[in-house]
This record gives sequence, structure tokens and C-alpha cells, in this order.
Amino acid sequence: MTDPIRPHRNFYGRLKGKHLKDSQKGYLEEDLAALSPGAVDWGANPARDDLDLEGLFGGKDVWLEVGFGGGEHVVHQAASNPDVGIIGCEPYINGVAMLLGKVRNASVDNLRIYPGDVRDMFDVLPDASVSKAFLLYPDPWPKARHHRRRFVTPEHLGPLNRVLKAGAEFRVATDIPDYVRQTLEEVPHAGFELVAQGGEAWGDWISTRYEQKALREDRTPHYLTFRKR
Repeated sequence: MTDPIRPHRNFYGRLKGKHLKDSQKGYLEEDLAALSPGAVDWGANPARDDLDLEGLFGGKDVWLEVGFGGGEHVVHQAASNPDVGIIGCEPYINGVAMLLGKVRNASVDNLRIYPGDVRDMFDVLPDASVSKAFLLYPDPWPKARHHRRRFVTPEHLGPLNRVLKAGAEFRVATDIPDYVRQTLEEVPHAGFELVAQGGEAWGDWISTRYEQKALREDRTPHYLTFRKR
């Protein structure tokens, strides 16, 4: 069997900040490998074999958070839902280090972390394997010429649709009005129906650093819930 050819994918976000604390370097060195979901990167999995989610989470429902930032929400969901397996994807290594510190404090064992581009994760997730997905305060790419870099575009939404189960929930939170506009335009075209939208957060929500920043700067959070058709 011929191994798939890796597609060319531009990545525009930050991968690393200016400084990591010594404790954060320790988290990365000591904890990250044990929390890996499996072989995701093309170098480790050139044939793009599906992840063994049954072996990883023992048959639990699987949730996915795209770009978990500092990790407040994903570790909260893992601690609140021990009967669920959660995968968090985040290419910004400083955010990964922050999450690892929170995982130590929360002592959760149902969370796996991929420190990379969620598009690579989509390549190895089985069809219809994810029950819920979160996109919370994604990079807004405010300039019009950069809107194609946003997550809510066919490049990302098509693979997301493939890995979600029928009826799966897709949550989006943003404080950028134009991101709301594009989300409402693009997500339904990708095979989702709008269930709810507005300024009231979900009942199991925990405010993140990005939401707090938006509130300090007088921007209004908006919450959208979609369901895969």
C-alpha cells in the first residue's frame, strides 16, 4: 500500500511565545508524551492509520476541543465529565504547557493532548467518532483578506463534519461580530443546523482568559450551538 502524500498546509498562527517558565518546560518534558492520543504527526504515522479510540478511552464518547488556548475549558470539561474521553488540539506550545499544569492540579485521566494542527488530527480520527466539538474564541483574523484563514471555512468544516457523529453538537464562542456572521453563513452549508445563538453561555460553561479579556475590552461574547444533520 502506498502511503498518502501529505497535503501542503499553510499555518499562520503562533507556535511558541517568547518565554516558558522552568515549571512549564518540566510539564512538557515529563507529562506531554504520556497524554498523547497516539501517532498523529505525519512523521510518526505516514500511512494515516486511524487512532484507536476504543483503546484510548475504553468505549467512552469522545469530545474534541479545537484550539484550547490556556486549557481552562477543556480541563473543566474533563473533570466534570469523567465518563467522556476528550481530545484537545492546540499548536501554541505555551498554551499546551499551561494546560499540562492544570491537568496536574485537576488529576484528570480522560484527557489527551495533541500539540499541533487540528487538520492533522482530522486525518486520523475515524468517521463519525466524535460526539461533541468545541471552537472557543478562535483566532479572529480580523482583516478581510485573512478571513479564509478562519476555522469556519470548508477546509476545516468538511473534515469536522466527517468525524462527528450524526446529531453531534458543535459549539462556537466568539466576541467578534464578523466571526459570528461568517459562522452563521458557513457552518450550515457544511452540514449543520443552528440550534441556538445569543449572549447566554451554556449551562456547563466556564469562563476562559479570552472571554475575560473580551469583557474587559467591552466586547460582547456570542455563543452558537449547531447540530450535525
